[in-house]
Amino acid sequence: MPLSDYLDANRERHLSELFELLRIPSVSTDPGRAADVAAAAEFVADALRSAGLGADVHATDGHPIVVGRSPAVEGAPTVLVYGHYDVQPAEPLELWDTPPFEPRIVDGDIRARGASDDKGQVYAHVKGAEALLQLDGALPVNLVFVIEGEEEIGSPHLRPFLEAHADELAADVVVISDGAMLAPDTPTLTYGLKGLAYLEVRVRSAGRDLHSGAYGGGVPNPIQALAGMIAALKDDDGRVTVPGFYDDVAELGDEERRRMADAPFDEAAFRADAGVTATPGERGYSLIERLWARPTLDCNGIWGGFQGDGAKTVIPAEAGAKISCRLVPGQEPEDISRKVAHALEALAPEGCEVEVVHLHGGRPASTPIDAASVRAAAEALRASFGREPVFARTGGTIPVVADFQELLGSEVVLVGFGLEDDRAHAPNEKFSVENYLRGIATSAELLRALGRAPLGGPAGASGGGDGAG
Repeated sequence: MPLSDYLDANRERHLSELFELLRIPSVSTDPGRAADVAAAAEFVADALRSAGLGADVHATDGHPIVVGRSPAVEGAPTVLVYGHYDVQPAEPLELWDTPPFEPRIVDGDIRARGASDDKGQVYAHVKGAEALLQLDGALPVNLVFVIEGEEEIGSPHLRPFLEAHADELAADVVVISDGAMLAPDTPTLTYGLKGLAYLEVRVRSAGRDLHSGAYGGGVPNPIQALAGMIAALKDDDGRVTVPGFYDDVAELGDEERRRMADAPFDEAAFRADAGVTATPGERGYSLIERLWARPTLDCNGIWGGFQGDGAKTVIPAEAGAKISCRLVPGQEPEDISRKVAHALEALAPEGCEVEVVHLHGGRPASTPIDAASVRAAAEALRASFGREPVFARTGGTIPVVADFQELLGSEVVLVGFGLEDDRAHAPNEKFSVENYLRGIATSAELLRALGRAPLGGPAGASGGGDGAG
């Protein structure tokens, strides 16, 4: 039976199974949802077993990691599919048009928390493997799934798990679908991810809140101090002023700038989706260059003083803010965090104490677009979409990508089935029914293409080995 006929015959089952997974409120940030997160792990493990793979649920000091493995295929390369079954909180609930954990189809989209990020995308890979096992009786690769429950809280236990199991998880290529296509019906291969340095800064100027009438004009105000410090982190050209911030950033080459300029990126649609009327940023770079390939610094939250209704005339003792820096290859999170902390300390006015806490981060990552695994992925996308894929970078961060490259020696292929407007992390998250079903087809075609690809040389030919590096 052709793959397309098999997928048509199983369409409703593939949707109903995903809906079952989406009904589980596996919110990893909420301790009260720990049992739900564990239930989602068991569901994923059962789904892998039903598909014809072995599966184990590995306990960690946090939420479980599910590992699935296909029957061994002698002489075939090893492919590892990574994803996550945990989801962001659904709040604020009043902004959802439908209940977040009662999935339904609205205007051709599956609407539910986790539909696109990442349950729908990773489940497409489970069903893609199942399809080939049903049709061909065996897979053309040695397939491993690593599906975790802590991605939304920074994957604190995944790297130690990879370190402890590096030999048995060694793979020629890692496949990740936890992102978006550049536009509808535009197959996209992502070859670069930004990294992240996330900090919290606290400014303190007094032992207690002070009456603004009795003390105003005579004591430091930490809110005003902090606002000035944050404003000074960028100049009028949108360039970050932190000393050494750009030291390890490589300039874009002419060929890469041309490729970005040719990408089907709609700036007007970008503004409309974001609800903005302007797109300011670092002078000398186009919007898409800034989004994909230039480092950034943004204030993500700020607080201090009285926030309630009415008036309370105090000068607060303390103010704080959260700051994120998106990093490009060459930059390291710890180094950037340290440089930003030093800059904030130097900017503090007299009488203000500054504390900067590095909360978490992730390293940037990239894969050469001429790698064998990327060429195989392009072949699979041509087969399922009927058109040439677009090669793109992204401003998002998936910290584990760099871990896979470092610890497993693997090439990493990023094939997103979602869309940028899928509202991941926001109310009314959605995932197109068409993109979910086409993701299953793409996954099956990708396994076939990777089975034919020259992955890993002698190591790949022996069924995994040390990977391609």
